[in-house]
Amino acid sequence: MNKRILLICVAIFLAGTAAKAQQPMRVGYVDMDYILENVPEYQQASAQLDEKVKKWKSEIETELNKIETLKKNLENEKALLTDELIEERKEEIAFEEEKLFNYQQKRFGPKGDLIMQKLQLVKPIQDQVFTAVQEIATNRKYDLIFDKSADVSTLYASEKLDVSDMVLRSITRASNREQLSGRKEKEELLREESKTVEESAEVTKRETAREERKRERQELLEERKRVRDSVRTARQLEYEERKRKLQEERQQKRDSVAKAREENN
Repeated sequence: MNKRILLICVAIFLAGTAAKAQQPMRVGYVDMDYILENVPEYQQASAQLDEKVKKWKSEIETELNKIETLKKNLENEKALLTDELIEERKEEIAFEEEKLFNYQQKRFGPKGDLIMQKLQLVKPIQDQVFTAVQEIATNRKYDLIFDKSADVSTLYASEKLDVSDMVLRSITRASNREQLSGRKEKEELLREESKTVEESAEVTKRETAREERKRERQELLEERKRVRDSVRTARQLEYEERKRKLQEERQQKRDSVAKAREENN
């Protein structure tokens, strides 16, 4: 239903605009999925959320195993238990099942943490995309820019109409815009924004390559840090183990002395 309404509105808009002007309309589109895949902040936050989801699923799996163990124990011991104890065991199992269900809803329900945190991740990017699209549409005289990844049946769209890379570059520049103070910097920014889609795509390709090299360097540094941390952790564990053994030996000696004294007395 929403698709039909949106398509009808677009059709009316196109027809009305065409009737008022002889010049052809300028139409473009953005691919929100593509944009999200290329915004580092979103990807980092999304990866952190994925780690949370793994942790939640692990906790649920642990509780399921716990409940299954309770059920098996009850089944195996039922013949040895009184009716009252059997009822208590069943109540305990029911309590654990209800607690698990509530936890699943809290994490993965319609209004659970997963849905809400995903919305929180996407909302800032959507706001930036909306602002960028408005600027691009105004500066480059677009009559209509739509979201290709939205709930609309797009049978065909030429890549020449895709302004997603322009939006990405606009979002990237926006974060640095407040730092621009010189006239030369502002003029350079205007020249960048006036580039064609093809030029924009080429610049984005170079920027992506730079980001990839930067990411690889960062991963190398993090790997080196992990190695150093693992060596440090191993040494700490070795120290703790030696300390524990020494304490045990001392305790054994004290126990032996105490026992010998008791025997002599």
